[in-house]
Amino acid sequence: MLFARLFVPLPQLNKTITMTLEAFLNEWRDENPELLVHTSGSTGKPKPLWVEKRRMEASARITCRFLQLKEGDTALLCMPLDYIAGKMMVVRALTCGLRLVSVEPSAHPMKDLPDNTPIDFAAMVPLQVARTLQVPEERQRLRQVRHLIIGGGAIDEELEQALQDFPNAVWSTYGMTETLSHIALRRINGAARDDHYTPFEGVGIAVNDEGCLVVNAPAVCPTPLTTNDRAVLAADGRRFRILGRRDNVICSGGIKLQAEEIERKLRARIHVPFMVTKRRDAALGEAVVLMVEDSDAEKYQAACSDTLNKYERPKLILSVERIPLTETGKPARKEAEEMANRSARRQ
Repeated sequence: MLFARLFVPLPQLNKTITMTLEAFLNEWRDENPELLVHTSGSTGKPKPLWVEKRRMEASARITCRFLQLKEGDTALLCMPLDYIAGKMMVVRALTCGLRLVSVEPSAHPMKDLPDNTPIDFAAMVPLQVARTLQVPEERQRLRQVRHLIIGGGAIDEELEQALQDFPNAVWSTYGMTETLSHIALRRINGAARDDHYTPFEGVGIAVNDEGCLVVNAPAVCPTPLTTNDRAVLAADGRRFRILGRRDNVICSGGIKLQAEEIERKLRARIHVPFMVTKRRDAALGEAVVLMVEDSDAEKYQAACSDTLNKYERPKLILSVERIPLTETGKPARKEAEEMANRSARRQ
């Protein structure tokens, strides 16, 4: 493998990055057949998880086979090694003979990449992609990536639209720490774009009685995994679309609302960072709360009235200095809910 160390500041991928590439390689090459990883903490506190290295290798081979990556292709590591997404990029390089170019995680991963460095495969979070698109030189480098996978958070409609004219494949990923990164991809650009995720070969998909996705991926996870993601299957019974997390269902006056679906409707109308959460309500049980990074919350009333049905409209629009995020840039839903409930107590 080729390792190139380029150091760039880390403005919004939050908090301190602790693991270095050298430290991960030492862990990977030691005699322990397992590796300690941590979940992202999007719905609670991050938790430790021991995973088998052989299953990480299996995951690496499955991804490279799906994307038709071959020995000698170049992969970009621009994700923190503290989490599974970064670790798996290194494992794919080690397992499948990819040339790994490593840059310090930042919101602009293409910034200092040498012009003569072709990238066949890169994984980024939506924030990195969005910031890269804002700089013409970086955007041009991103367009040259043969396979770009985006994970770790929702890809909003505006970002997805901005990627439509990319000449190469751009994918949204579905997976979690427990499945050793992604187990399904969704093409979001070009003639092959799809609203549904396609599972990898050997991955079984079902939906349980609560509408949550059940993943059976024996190569990477020893037992079937019942997720908290509410999903619907396509007519083929295999591809699937994610509605949102069960944790993020708001039961308001007996009506079940999905926070992510409300957010999706509002994205075209609200152009500052925002999140839909909930708070306790004596009459309704739970009330919808819209949280915006804007001191003038009232100006978003019209967007809500025009876009949402009467059940989805927030009972409170809350101004916050910053939308709470996890270390990996995902919405920190539990923290947001706590903020909404504290605000209710002050009223």
